[in-house]
Amino acid sequence: MDTDRRSLRKAFFASLSGTSLEWYDFAVYSAAAALVFPKLFFPAEDPLTGTLLAFSTYAVGYVSRPLGGVVFGRLGDVIGRKQVLVLTLMLIGAATFAIGLLPGYASIGVAAPIALVLLRFAQGVGVGGEWGGAVLLSSEFGEPGRRGFWSSAAQIGPPAGNLLSNGVLAVLTATLTEASFNSWGWRLAFLLSGVLVAFGLWIRLKLEDTPVFEALRAAGERPTAPVREVFATEWRGLLAAILSRIGPDVTYALFTVFVLTYGTTHGFSRGEVLAATLLGATFQLGLIPLSGALSDRVNRRLLYAVATIGAAIWPFVFFPLIDGGSLPMLIIGVIVGLALHSFMYGPQAAFVTEQFTPRLRYTGSSLGYTIAGVFGGAVAPLAFAALLGSYASWVPVALYVLVASLLTLAGLALGRDPDPGAEEELLTPRATPAG
Repeated sequence: MDTDRRSLRKAFFASLSGTSLEWYDFAVYSAAAALVFPKLFFPAEDPLTGTLLAFSTYAVGYVSRPLGGVVFGRLGDVIGRKQVLVLTLMLIGAATFAIGLLPGYASIGVAAPIALVLLRFAQGVGVGGEWGGAVLLSSEFGEPGRRGFWSSAAQIGPPAGNLLSNGVLAVLTATLTEASFNSWGWRLAFLLSGVLVAFGLWIRLKLEDTPVFEALRAAGERPTAPVREVFATEWRGLLAAILSRIGPDVTYALFTVFVLTYGTTHGFSRGEVLAATLLGATFQLGLIPLSGALSDRVNRRLLYAVATIGAAIWPFVFFPLIDGGSLPMLIIGVIVGLALHSFMYGPQAAFVTEQFTPRLRYTGSSLGYTIAGVFGGAVAPLAFAALLGSYASWVPVALYVLVASLLTLAGLALGRDPDPGAEEELLTPRATPAG
C-alpha cells in the first residue's frame, strides 16, 4: 500500500496532540482539585468535605466517558474519523478553557459547583470519543504491518501530558506566591490548554479522512447501528479489549498517583516522589513507541503478556525496595514500574483496534477504552487508599495489581492476532466487471 508519508506524519502528531491534552487536563485538574477547588467551589466548615466534593467532580469525568464512547464512537464509524476528532477536541478544549474562567462560589453561589460538574462531564464525554479516533487516525493512515508503532502516538499522551502539566505547574508555583496561585494563577494552567487545542485543530483540519474509512464509504459498508452490532456480533473482541486495559490502567495508577501517597508517608518528600515519577514519564516518551514498534516484529499478544506478568510481580519487589527510605531505590523502582507499563501500553492501542472489523472499529475501540477506564483507572487510586488505610500494609495493594494483571492476561487470551489481509483487501481497488 502506497502511503502519503506527509499525511502519515500529520496523523501521528494529530493523534498525539489530542491525548496529550487529555492527560494535561488530567494532571492539572488533579492538582486543582486537591489545592484550590475545595475552598473555591465547595466551601464548607469541614475541609475534608470540600476535598471529597472536589474529587467527586474528578470522578464525573470518568463516569461520563462511556457516554462519549457510545455517541462519538458511533459517529466515527458512520460519518468518519476526522470529523468526529475535530468535534471531540473542540469539546475537551472548550470545557477545559471554560473551567479556567469559571467564577467561584463566592461570586455566583451554588451555580459555581454545578457549572464545574457540568464542564467536567463535558470533558469526559469528549475524552470518551477521543481515544478511539486518535488511535485510528494514526494507524489507519499507516500500513497494517506497522500498526503497533503508528497507533502508539495516542499512547504517548499520558507521559507527554503529565510532563507538560508538571512543567506548567512548576513554573506557576515558582513565580507566584501561594495566595496569587490560589486566587488566579491556577486558572492560567487551564487557559493554556487552548494552545494544545489550537495546534491539534490546525493539524486535524488539514487532514483527509483515513484511507480505511474512505474505502468503507466507497464500498457502502458503513454501519447504521454500530453500537448494537458490536454487542451482538463482536462481544468477544469487546470483552478482550476491556480486560486487556485494566492491568495497565491499575499499574499506571500505582506508579503515578498512589506512589505519591505511599512515598510521602514512608520517608520521602513530595518533591522526591514527583521527581521519580517525572523521570519515569520521561523514559516512557521513548519506550512507548519503541514497544509499539517491537510489537510489529514479534507477536503482539505475547509481548503484552510478558510485560503484564512483569507488572504483576514488580509491586512485590517495589514496596520492600523503598521501605528503607532510599531515594535511588525509589527512582529505580518507579522507572522500572513505568517501563513495564510502557511495554503493555505501547502495543495496547493496536491490540484493541485489531479486535474489531474495520466497519465497527471506532465504536468497539471507544467502548473498550471507556468501560475499562471506569473499572481500572477510576477505581484503582481509591481502592489503593482504602486497602492501605484498612490493613496498614502494602501487600493488599500488590495483590490488587496482581488480580488486575490476571484479568488482562485473560483478555489477551480471549483476543485475536491481527489480520492484515482483511484490510489490504478492503483497500485494494476492486476490478470493474467486463461488459
